[in-house]
Amino acid sequence: MCGICGVFDREAETKPDLSLIEEMNRALTHRGPDDDGTFFDRGVGLAVRRLSIIDVEGGHQPIHNEDSSIWIVFNGEIYNCRQLQALLEKLGHRFYTRTDTETVVHAYEEFGDECVKYLNGMFAFAIWDRPRRRLFVARDRFGIKPLYYTLVDKALVFASELKSILKHPAVERRIDFVAFNEYLSFEYVPSPRTIFKGIHRLEPGHVLVADDSGVDVKRYWDMSLAKSERRPPVSWRDFKDQLLVKLKQAVEKEMLSDVPVGVLLSGGIDSSAVAAMMAQIKPGAVKSFSIAFEEKSFDESRYARMVADKIGTEHHELTVTSSMMLDLVPKLMDFLDEPFGDSSIVPTYFLSRFTRETVKVALGGDGGDEMFAGYPTLQAHRLIEYYERWVPFFMRASVVPRLIDALPVSKDNISLDFKARRFISGRGVPVASRHHRWLGSFTPEQKADLLVPELVQEEVDTYEVAYEHQRRCDAAQTFNQILYMDTKLYLEGDILTKVDRASMANSLEVRVPLLNHSLAEWVAEVPRELKLHGVTSKSSKFILKKAMEGILPNEVLTRKKKGFNAPVAYWLNTDLKELVQDQFAPAKLKREGFFNPDYVQKLLAQHAEGTHDNRKQLWTLLVFELWYERYMS
Repeated sequence: MCGICGVFDREAETKPDLSLIEEMNRALTHRGPDDDGTFFDRGVGLAVRRLSIIDVEGGHQPIHNEDSSIWIVFNGEIYNCRQLQALLEKLGHRFYTRTDTETVVHAYEEFGDECVKYLNGMFAFAIWDRPRRRLFVARDRFGIKPLYYTLVDKALVFASELKSILKHPAVERRIDFVAFNEYLSFEYVPSPRTIFKGIHRLEPGHVLVADDSGVDVKRYWDMSLAKSERRPPVSWRDFKDQLLVKLKQAVEKEMLSDVPVGVLLSGGIDSSAVAAMMAQIKPGAVKSFSIAFEEKSFDESRYARMVADKIGTEHHELTVTSSMMLDLVPKLMDFLDEPFGDSSIVPTYFLSRFTRETVKVALGGDGGDEMFAGYPTLQAHRLIEYYERWVPFFMRASVVPRLIDALPVSKDNISLDFKARRFISGRGVPVASRHHRWLGSFTPEQKADLLVPELVQEEVDTYEVAYEHQRRCDAAQTFNQILYMDTKLYLEGDILTKVDRASMANSLEVRVPLLNHSLAEWVAEVPRELKLHGVTSKSSKFILKKAMEGILPNEVLTRKKKGFNAPVAYWLNTDLKELVQDQFAPAKLKREGFFNPDYVQKLLAQHAEGTHDNRKQLWTLLVFELWYERYMS
C-alpha cells in the first residue's frame, strides 16, 4: 500500500521542480512510511511513499521495464501477480523484482490500456510511457484505492489524497457549491466531484490518459446486474456451495503477502465470513481484531468473541472509551481533507490503530451489504410501497406523523423513533431520492432553512447524481438499481473512503475480498430472492447466511444489523458541547456566510431538549466547520 502523486506538464521543456514533488510526497508519508522514491523526465515528476508488503527488500518504487522506457508509481495490491508474471515471462518479459507493481509495468507493455482488465486487485497507479510522452492513470473497479486530479493551466496534477494536490502553489482552494450541497445531503461528496472546485476524483473503473493532445477519461469496467433478472426460478441449494468456493478463492487470493495478515472482525456476518475462510485456509494462524464500546447499544464485541471462539482465531480486543473517541474528534482533519459526515470513521480509526500494533495487513468485510443486499433500507422500500397502497391518505397525512412525533426520542443506536422518522421522510418521493434521504443527512426542505438565501439551489435536484446512476444500471428491477446506486455512491463515497483514510492514517493496509471482482461479478448474477428473501430484518443476505450455516454461530446469522457507529447523539449534549458551541457560534456562522445561525441554534436546542434527534445533521455541520477551519480559513 502506498501514496502516489505527480505532475505532467505537456508544454514544459524542463523537469518539474524537485522541491515541489517532494513536498507533495511528504503529505502522503502516513500512507507509506517504509520508503519513498521519485522519477523525473521533461515535464514529468512522479513520487511515491511505500508501505512494504510484497518483496519488502527489493520493491523500491518507482519501478521500470527492461529498458527504463516505462515507469510506474503504484498504490494497492495485485492478487494475481504471480500468474500474470508467469504469462508475461512466457511472452518474453524479464523481471528484476518480485513485486506486483512490476507486473503492471509489463502488462502495460504487452496489452496497452487493456492491461487493467487483466488485473485482479485494488489499485490506483500512474504509468509514464516515455517514448510516447504519455501518462496512463487507472483506478480499480470499485474505487477501493483513491485517486484525485486537477488541471492547472495545461499541467495535470494528481495524488492519492487531496492534501497532496493542495501543496501545488497554482492549485486554488475554492469551494464547489454543487459539491457542498451534495455533501449536506449525502454526508460525502459523490464522485467525480470533490469539495474543491476544479479538483476531481477519478471514478472507479476508469482510466485517465494525458498526452500532448490533452486529457481523456474513459470507463473500462462496470458492474452488470441484468443477468440476475434473467435466471429461471432457482433453489438456494444451487448457489450455496458455489458461493463457498468463490468466497474462499477470493479470500485466499487476498491473503497474498510477505508480512503477517490479520482480519478486522466486527461480529457481523460479512467480516465473520471472511475470517472463517481465512481460518480454514490457515488453521490456527489467523489473528482477529475488534473493538468494544462502553455504550451498550453500540457494543457488539460479544459477537466478535463468539465468532473467534467458533472458528479458532487468536482474538485481540480493545475497549474504546468515549474519552478516547472525543479526543480524536477535533483532530479528524489530520487525516481527512474533505468534509466527511459518517461518524463511524472515529471507531474505524481506533480499530485500525489497534490492529497496526500487531500486523501490517488486515482483511475486512466491507462490500457485503452492497453485494448481498444487507441494508435495512431495501426492506423499507418494499414496506413503504405497502404503506402508501394500504394506509388511507388522511392517516398518512396527519395521524401517522402525529403518532411518530409522540414517540419518545432516544439517543441509542438505530432507535425506534429514529427509524420511524426516517421512514416517513421518504414518503411520496422518487426511489433514488427516498433512498438517499434515508441514508443521508439534510433533506432539500431542511437545506432551504439551513442555508443562507444565495446558496439555496432551488432549480437543482441534489439527487441528480443518484438518478444518473439509476439510469446507467443495466437492470430493470428497482431492487437491482438500488444495489447499483449503493455501489457507485455509498460504497465508494462513504464506506471505502472511511476505511482507506482511517487505516492509512495508521499505515495499515486493509483489503476487501468481498469486492474482489471475480467474486463480486458472480454475486451480481445471483437472483434477487436469494439476496433479499422477504421483508423482515432477518431476510437480508439470505444466500450468504445459508452458506455460513454450521460455520458461524447461529446467533451471528440471525441477529439484526446494527452497523458500526459512534454515540454522537450523547456527545453533542455532553463532552462535545463546548466544541459545538464554539464551532456554531452565531457570529462565526454569520461571518462565514454559509448557514443560517438561527436554524443551527434551533437544531441544537431541539437536540439538547430531547424533542428531536438531530445527531446526523449536527455532526454533518460540525465536520464541515472543522474542515473549513483547517483548509479554508
